[in-house]
Parts: sequence; C-alpha cells; structure tokens
Amino acid sequence: MIADKMILDVSGIRFAYNSHPVLAGIGFSVAPGRVLGILGRNGAGKSTLLKCLNRILRPQSGGVLLEGEDLLAMTRREAARRVGYVPQRHGTDPLTVYEAVLLGRKPHMGWTVSADDCRRVETILAQMGLTRLSSRPVSDLSGGEVQKVMIARALAQTPRALLLDEPTSNLDLKNQLEVMDLIRGIARNQGLSAVVSIHDLNLAVRFADTFLFLKDHRVYALVEKEGLTADIIREVYGVEVTLRQVNGKTVVIPM
Repeated sequence: MIADKMILDVSGIRFAYNSHPVLAGIGFSVAPGRVLGILGRNGAGKSTLLKCLNRILRPQSGGVLLEGEDLLAMTRREAARRVGYVPQRHGTDPLTVYEAVLLGRKPHMGWTVSADDCRRVETILAQMGLTRLSSRPVSDLSGGEVQKVMIARALAQTPRALLLDEPTSNLDLKNQLEVMDLIRGIARNQGLSAVVSIHDLNLAVRFADTFLFLKDHRVYALVEKEGLTADIIREVYGVEVTLRQVNGKTVVIPM
C-alpha cells in the first residue's frame, strides 16, 4: 500500500540541451519504502532526469518536493544531506573502502571527522557486508564490490531519497541480482525512496514497485507492477514481447 505522504513529488520537469528538448513535463511521486524504475530506450532522458532531481542539472521549469520541501531551492549541502546519488560511472578511486564511504559524511561534517561519523560508517559497512574490505583500496575491488561501496557512500549521507543511474551496468548476472536486491532491501528497511534508471526490463520487473516509461521526452506510462502490459513495452521499445509468470514472478520474453 502506498503511503499518503510521499518522499519525492516531482512535477512538470522540463530540460533541454542547447534548445533540444530532453524532458518535457515529467512528473511522478515515490512513497517511503518504494522503488521506482525509470525505463526507456537509449537517449530517452533517464540519466538526465536523475541529474535534474539531484541538482547536477537545473531544469528550465518544474518542481521537486522532498518530504514537502522545495529540493531545488535548497543549498547543495542541504540537498546532499537528504538525497543520495550513485552515478553510472565511477573513477578509479585511490581511497580505501572506509575512506570512500566516509566521504559520504561530508555534508554533515564540521572541521573534523566526528566519532558519530565514524560510527555511522562502521554501521553501514557492516550492513553492506563490507567490513572485511574496509582497508582495501577501492581500485582493487571487483565491479560488484565497487558498486556496493558507492551505494554505501550514498547511504552515509543519511538520505531520504536514493537516486541510482544504471547501478547494474557492467555487472555479471549474480552481481546484478545482488545489487538490485540490496537496493530494494534498503528502501524497505530504511523507509526511504529509491529511484533507479535501468535498461534491463526483467530486473526492473523483478525488483521495482512502479515503472516510469519515457518516450519522446515525455512520460508514456506510469504504472504499478500489476498494470504493466506487453502493449506498453511494445510502444516504448518497438519490440513485441509477452509477459509470463515463472515461479510466481513476471518475466518479459521477446517474441
């Protein structure tokens, strides 16, 4: 059941690169404990939408409310305390796992690292199963381990909303499933909202609660899992599919 009070309430987002429209009137809401998957073909504006929500890009119009407060009017420091962002690409980080996650505490820090900062990092490392790797350089980790570190860093911000851009790209199947299961568990257990851009329809169907389909710069469909149809997928992707139930789970099968 969706809670009455939304964590994220997005309305009328418009954005263009050099007068070329990318997003036109995008709107949706996400409740606590829910995962929203952003879907669409390459170039549909999925990553751009996340960057607008995270203030990396400034939308030409529209609004973003975070628990009723104007996110776009907040300072970057205020926004970073409330919204965690995991980008699609990460640089090779010379930091240790502990240091990388500690960076997530930066919006909350004063002049020095506090005992509370250290406690929060240690708790997150334990929750994410990363304690044994805490002294390892991030550059020495596998792709799945690096992604978990980046999610842990975002969680160190103590966000109410978590934005993730293609978190399963370049991961093998096992790590894709682990990362998406981790994201869903975080949303459920911590009562925050997760917004995930993703290419893999079957991962989205398995782990997301709501689907936002983008087409021609606009929202083509915004549906709960029960409302997903083969017609929506065909119209957005131009591919004929069938939806089948396999072991109690919906699976998208190309025809």
